[in-house]
Amino acid sequence: MPDSNLQYVTSSSFLLFTYAKYLSSSKHVVTCGSMTFSPKRLRTIAKRQVDYILGDNPLKMSYMVGYGSHYPNRIHHRGSSLPCKANHPQPIPCSAGFQSLYSNAPNPNILVGAVVGGPDSMDRFPDDRNDYEQSEPSTYINAPLVGSLAYLVHSTRS
Repeated sequence: MPDSNLQYVTSSSFLLFTYAKYLSSSKHVVTCGSMTFSPKRLRTIAKRQVDYILGDNPLKMSYMVGYGSHYPNRIHHRGSSLPCKANHPQPIPCSAGFQSLYSNAPNPNILVGAVVGGPDSMDRFPDDRNDYEQSEPSTYINAPLVGSLAYLVHSTRS
């Protein structure tokens, strides 16, 4: 899995929370081979994955931009990497902006809440906006995480 590894983590976490909720309401467990998984165990596995995304990982890095003290600073996102209008009032055409793309400077605009593609299979994350596979946020990564976070918020209030 060379690209956007967190898409699998966010999707599977959301599915685990959803299935755990179903198993709880139907008062069932699931068996896979010789192992039995209760709803509580599925929720624990899913929560660990969410915690990993938010910084409980070998790099101690949150892959959600703006969350915690250590998060990606060079994400592959045009609106984040181009200067803001206050600092650059003239329009930047679609074919321009490559100077910002290839810069090593942190993004001038922080896309708070965006989850990037994440680390590689060896838990390495270069924080390089040119490495779009690891540093680009996308809806297919972020949407399932929103579902998992909503589940966690709801379950703590119940």
